[in-house]
Amino acid sequence: MSENTNVSGHVADGWQSVADALSGSIERGDDLGASVAVYHRGDCVVDIAGGAFDATGDRTYDHDTLQLVFSTTKGITSIAVAMCVQRGMLRYDEKVSTYWPEFGSSGKDDATVAQLLSHQCGLITIDGITLEEALDWDTVTSRLAAGVPEWPIGSAHGYHALTFGWLAGELVRRVDGRSIGQFVADEIAGPLGVDLWIGLPESEEHRVSPLVGGIGVTDGDMDPDVKAMMDQVIGPGTLGGRALSLSGAFSVDGAFNRRDVHAAEIPAANAISNAAALAKIYAATLAPVDGVQLIDDATREIVRTQVTPHGEPDNCLLLPTTFGMGFMTHGLFTPYAGPGSFGHPGAGGSVAFAQPERDLAFAYAMNTMAANLAADFRAQQLIEAAATVIDAGTAA
Repeated sequence: MSENTNVSGHVADGWQSVADALSGSIERGDDLGASVAVYHRGDCVVDIAGGAFDATGDRTYDHDTLQLVFSTTKGITSIAVAMCVQRGMLRYDEKVSTYWPEFGSSGKDDATVAQLLSHQCGLITIDGITLEEALDWDTVTSRLAAGVPEWPIGSAHGYHALTFGWLAGELVRRVDGRSIGQFVADEIAGPLGVDLWIGLPESEEHRVSPLVGGIGVTDGDMDPDVKAMMDQVIGPGTLGGRALSLSGAFSVDGAFNRRDVHAAEIPAANAISNAAALAKIYAATLAPVDGVQLIDDATREIVRTQVTPHGEPDNCLLLPTTFGMGFMTHGLFTPYAGPGSFGHPGAGGSVAFAQPERDLAFAYAMNTMAANLAADFRAQQLIEAAATVIDAGTAA
């Protein structure tokens, strides 16, 4: 461990290279504060945190620190949906309107759960909505149910950056009766004994490290070529820009550092957790962890199978993206640890995923936002360090 970076925690024999990668990232200034966790063959082999809690540097980023992880949330929501499928409450090939009758309007009557979860329904945003309205569950879901798709359902796919969570979460609520936040608390976080909330209690707010920076296109220090590319993908008026901001509702400066945003249930983008919790959850999709297995082998094979056409450009992100049942699968946009991986990245750098082929579960959470939506270079260095240890066969 490095005294200079305050990196501390558990590192099993043979896994020091992962800790070294995090320490190096903090020393270089790529990370301010971050946590990393790795499970291999069901055992926690890395659980570390380090750096600074905020820009003042007066407080250490440690194992008590919580972090908002943006779209890494979508993987947790997708696990919740998979649990409902496994219990016979939902079917991926059934119409959404079977469970949510109001959804069957404006050309959406035949849309399936699988199409909704793989970002094919064209409900990427809600125009004319305020941030305050967006924090009210019933307002958002009723507007989505009445919404008109941006493209014929099933003809294309495009990243539902914020709306995915309300769409998937309402399915869970319709068949289970609990909100997605309560379902996750009762059925995932509680049984595994981990810190993860979709809808953070006020009692935990003091533990949340504030996000630094963002992925916007107005940063004067941004490389001109990168800025031009970001403008094309998420600039004002683009499908990507509308999807990522909910047509401007979340463009309020510092929105995701606000208490009211933390308290709301935004199951595509506002899970608050840490790497230790996220990695343990994904480990429990592979095998029992502390006696808890969240999804069985058969369900896991379904959810991690890509259903969007290979090479099809994403209508919102323009590059090809790869979706299974809510999870982003291995692809150019989401390399993870290679083929077979499934999970979800979060804007600015966070990521959590599992790869059955290596019996690997991995998570990274951080407070310094990079100008990306996926494939963060800091995360990839950590992932490569972990994969190299496994492939070398030298770890305990």
